[in-house]
Amino acid sequence: MRPVTPQITADVIIEMPLIDDSPIILIERKFEPFGWAIPGGFVEVGETIATAARREALEETTLDVELTVLLGIYSDPKRDFRGHTACAVFVGNTSGKPIAADDAKDIALFDPFNIDVELAFDHRQILLDYCEYRQNGMIKLPL
Repeated sequence: MRPVTPQITADVIIEMPLIDDSPIILIERKFEPFGWAIPGGFVEVGETIATAARREALEETTLDVELTVLLGIYSDPKRDFRGHTACAVFVGNTSGKPIAADDAKDIALFDPFNIDVELAFDHRQILLDYCEYRQNGMIKLPL
């Protein structure tokens, strides 16, 4: 018998390094849970987590993203009210004009150090960790 395990998701904090101060791309979700979010979604059977991260980024932003760093794995059972997920969060970069597509109702560039919109899931904590990474080159993840 197979164990029951969390579903695997992959998100990408997409940096725009060619723009001053390297803003990041966030999407506004079309579906519950509502709010702004890091682009990402579920890993499909037959693909790697990194491939899923790039695919989800492309589907939601229309941009090809180069993954540069694995920021961390986020797996708090309460992170998504729809069910337990374990999420690999990458940092990546791209250039071009992002366009909201697929599950994205809207899309915008944000200064990661000053985000004043409601964020979905545990994305506020993830972005705080990302800011720590940008400032110090590393983060201390809870165990």
